[in-house]
Amino acid sequence: MSFSSDAKAELIRLPFGRNCCIVTELSALTQTTGSLSFHGGGRISVTWEVENTALARRIFRMLKDGLGFAPSLHFVQHARLGGRRTCVLTVGEDEAPRLLTLLRMMEPDENGTPVLRRTLPRPQITRACCRRAYLRGAFLGAGAIGSPDRGYRMEIAARDEALCGLAEKQFEHSGITASHYMRRGIPVICLTDAQSVADALAVMEAPQALMKLENTRITRQMRGAANRAANRDEHNTERQLSASQQQVEAIKFLAIHRGLFTLPPALREIAELRLEHPDASLEELGQFRTPPLTKSGVSGRMRRLLREAEEAFAAQAPEPGP
Repeated sequence: MSFSSDAKAELIRLPFGRNCCIVTELSALTQTTGSLSFHGGGRISVTWEVENTALARRIFRMLKDGLGFAPSLHFVQHARLGGRRTCVLTVGEDEAPRLLTLLRMMEPDENGTPVLRRTLPRPQITRACCRRAYLRGAFLGAGAIGSPDRGYRMEIAARDEALCGLAEKQFEHSGITASHYMRRGIPVICLTDAQSVADALAVMEAPQALMKLENTRITRQMRGAANRAANRDEHNTERQLSASQQQVEAIKFLAIHRGLFTLPPALREIAELRLEHPDASLEELGQFRTPPLTKSGVSGRMRRLLREAEEAFAAQAPEPGP
């Protein structure tokens, strides 16, 4: 299973909570997976169509056990889509008005008769628990999370701008920055950094998925730090070898054109040690001397050697012509 499927499976297993949370989560699921069927004479039924059988079972239990409805459930095989099967739940004409009133899609007219005012739910979200339920329902109905091994991204494909704006608002109230863009004419809410995705999982109450994401993030950070350290060490080694080679060439130039015997004893000693150990670091070079010499001491003598080589080179340069 994918990371997204695992996260959804964890959320589907959560208990329903308060009645207001059931209505709010069902509102989000209706916005993302539900539809209305009109049968004439003001008769309406409500249908949800989902591919995930576990999610269909959760919607069924929310309607039946949580809210007291008697939904029907059947399966539809799609021959044109590779035999894919979807679960279809329906609340019939007799019970639909009560459900649509709970979802604030129907409101009573002056005679007290429920009248359809809008085609999508308009949930009232005033509590933190309802905010969690709404984001959970929106994600279960139309969301996805990329594998943290390859990056950090969470998306919810909204049906319209109303759902997009409401979901963004709930993320904002939860301290999470979300953005949205249009994909084939559909607004998509997205979170694009590790902290935002982690916070969203925490808000929706998916601790196992959150722990997996955090473990992956720590592993990636450690791997990145190790790679940076290795690259830094490799760069330092290359730089050290380059400096050592320059020192060897300078000393050889001095030996040919002036002779090392002309150098002061301290410089001649370091020059001979460098020729004997061309790949050693300055610190290692100091340890070959008796008594040992500090890195700064070796560095100072090496700078003097290089100045001597520069002076010898300048002395060998031809005089400029008239």
